[in-house]
Amino acid sequence: MAIVADSAASLPKDAHRHPLLRVVPMRVTFGHQSFEDGVDLDADGFYRKLRSSRTLPTTAAPSPASYVQAFREAARRTSSVLCLTVASTFSSSYDSARMAIDEVRELEPGLAVDLVDSQTAAGGEGLVVLEALREAEEGGGLREVREAAQGAMRRVTVIAFVDTLYYLWKGGRVPRIAHAATSLLQIKPVFELTHGEVRTVARPRTTKRAMRRIVDLMHRRAAPGRRLHAMVIHADAKEQAGQLRGLIEADFRLERLSVSEFTPVMGAHVGPGMLGVAFW
Repeated sequence: MAIVADSAASLPKDAHRHPLLRVVPMRVTFGHQSFEDGVDLDADGFYRKLRSSRTLPTTAAPSPASYVQAFREAARRTSSVLCLTVASTFSSSYDSARMAIDEVRELEPGLAVDLVDSQTAAGGEGLVVLEALREAEEGGGLREVREAAQGAMRRVTVIAFVDTLYYLWKGGRVPRIAHAATSLLQIKPVFELTHGEVRTVARPRTTKRAMRRIVDLMHRRAAPGRRLHAMVIHADAKEQAGQLRGLIEADFRLERLSVSEFTPVMGAHVGPGMLGVAFW
């Protein structure tokens, strides 16, 4: 088995070196400069550039050709590939992968490729990828790995807050009046992502209260007594990520807890200071 995912998935650094995983980079563009997410622009470099740039970056999904290349590379060492993409409501990555599969079936007739829309993003997508990798490591075939990924996908929740709505406003994702109001009142909007849909769930006014609110919401969403698979996610907020990790460790029974930074393609939409957790 091999797993192919797009770079919208926030993953721990060691996961990027996993022999069964291939990450297809999205593109991030500042003006006339274009970069492959995580290849020639890492998270640290991206956030430095974001803070100093006069123009906001744009992002683009991987091309079908990029997916074809990833599938053909996988075909050299395996006969089965599961491709996981960021929610199709957020990106055309799923459509690119679907077109690539049609092409690669002619180029690599012995390769079985399955495609799953993760219906989540960032750490949520990362947890789905990690669960697929776990099943593949244990010898699962394409059907078993797909079922493991879908099992995590159905249960995963992402809860996070942004330091400012400026980047979401400039990207056309929230009205200007919302950005103005939250800036004036110093609100840290808390969002929840489940099944491809995002909704606002709280409006605390400090980072400390926002973190506590995230933990409170985790208690409401998590099944009592069950161990959690969790990933703290942040956008250039390492210190706060450590604090949130401590709160989660103190309150929950954990199967797995890791910390990951928002990749450039995701950070371009929320800006620095975003902090949250994905869990199932």
